[in-house]
Amino acid sequence: MIRPAFFDDVRKIALRDPLAEFLGAAEGGVIEYGCLDAVKLAGHSCPTVAAAYLMTLKALTHLYGDELPERGAVRVLFRDDMTSGVTGVMGNVAGLLTGAAGPGGFKGIGGRFDRRGLLVFGAGIESDVRFERVDGGGGVDAAFRPEIVPPAPEMRALMPKVLSGGAAPEEQREFGRLWQERVKRILIDHADDPALVILG
Repeated sequence: MIRPAFFDDVRKIALRDPLAEFLGAAEGGVIEYGCLDAVKLAGHSCPTVAAAYLMTLKALTHLYGDELPERGAVRVLFRDDMTSGVTGVMGNVAGLLTGAAGPGGFKGIGGRFDRRGLLVFGAGIESDVRFERVDGGGGVDAAFRPEIVPPAPEMRALMPKVLSGGAAPEEQREFGRLWQERVKRILIDHADDPALVILG
């Protein structure tokens, strides 16, 4: 898969998944996820996928500190309904990384490892998203402010051409380059900008 080189430079997320350890899928249950995993899940790379990845990374770091976060032990709640805007896409990425799932998720084995009910939409919370440890170890609200990293000015003219199918090949390539440049700025240049991902 030929892809933007910056995908490999994005901070990775390591977690311990007791289910993976139980079934022998990963030594010690340790699994590492990167930006490319989220891109493959979504089928594309965009500011929404970047936002979900970065918010989840920041929230897990906040909740677990120097410990490895436990996959399958974090509840993710979204204020909005799953079909509202980009909420469903963000939920998919957060679910990939945390193991949280809705009614169709893994049912568990022998009363253990149940992932259902950990991904909740229309939760009636004030923040955009809330991450909670199911062991009572705390929770954190998260919000993403995309206006902190605006698109390149050239995108205003390119977007309608690309959407209408009237863009020349070089314009299409430039559109893709500028699009991924914004994603790079979110995930790398502004990864630690407290104004971009707000935790509280």
